[in-house]
Amino acid sequence: MAMSVGGDSAEKPMSEINTTPLVDVMLVLLIIFLIAVPVVVQNVKLKLPNVRYEVTVTKPENVSLSVTSVDGQCRVFWGMSPVTSTELRDKGVQKLKAEVERLGPNITPDQLPEVHIRGDVNTPYRCIGGTIYTMQQAGFARVGFISEPPPGGNPRA
Repeated sequence: MAMSVGGDSAEKPMSEINTTPLVDVMLVLLIIFLIAVPVVVQNVKLKLPNVRYEVTVTKPENVSLSVTSVDGQCRVFWGMSPVTSTELRDKGVQKLKAEVERLGPNITPDQLPEVHIRGDVNTPYRCIGGTIYTMQQAGFARVGFISEPPPGGNPRA
């Protein structure tokens, strides 16, 4: 509330605004933000990898799996045939044994077949993670993901 002393104040209303409380509030908010922002912005220092798409070399002995989810249920396809988790492991073991027998005793890790997983973008991670785990139980050491490069992007950039 403003008060004027003396003179003809009764005839003329006071039209000045007291800005001191406004300045006080602004200074307090500035101090709060200066203290709070460094606490919120803390992060862990990481060096993230540069993403480069490599062209997938498809060999006939590689295993191609497709993983999707329908009504919350994980569905895995070996080629075009749907398989259960047990069937997936059994087929993986059979495939790996057949390849090891075919290649003979002088086999190197680079000659072993790989698993290529194509996962639907809306598939929960538990479905894809379960497929990876099952194929690792079957003995496959190399698991790769098939993805689609961005449109118009350079896959080697």
